[in-house]
Amino acid sequence: QAQLVESGGGLVQAGGSLRLSCAASASLFRLSAMGWHRQAPGKQRELVAAISRTGTTNYPDSVEGRFTISRDYAKSTVYLIMNSLKPEDTAVYYCAADIGSGKYDYWGQGTQVTVSS
Repeated sequence: QAQLVESGGGLVQAGGSLRLSCAASASLFRLSAMGWHRQAPGKQRELVAAISRTGTTNYPDSVEGRFTISRDYAKSTVYLIMNSLKPEDTAVYYCAADIGSGKYDYWGQGTQVTVSS
């Protein structure tokens, strides 16, 4: 049974916005720091946003100021709002959970985001 299920990907024009959602099982969500990663064809997977259990967030420079991660404990869901999208943001986006091991142990199936120029 999948513990992380992403949704919200799609095709958007450059400059547009998307909101990704990741629904988690309640027990996993309550115990985990959460992260959004992406992988473009031919490139390594990279972390684009992370949020701790207490709400502290981190972003790489490539998305800082454009992407926002948040979490809703009532819904056991983590969100990624992506604004000012660029063609280079095109990738499969994955939600992941770190249950305390220091690494992401649980992964969703991914959702495709395509930004057209």
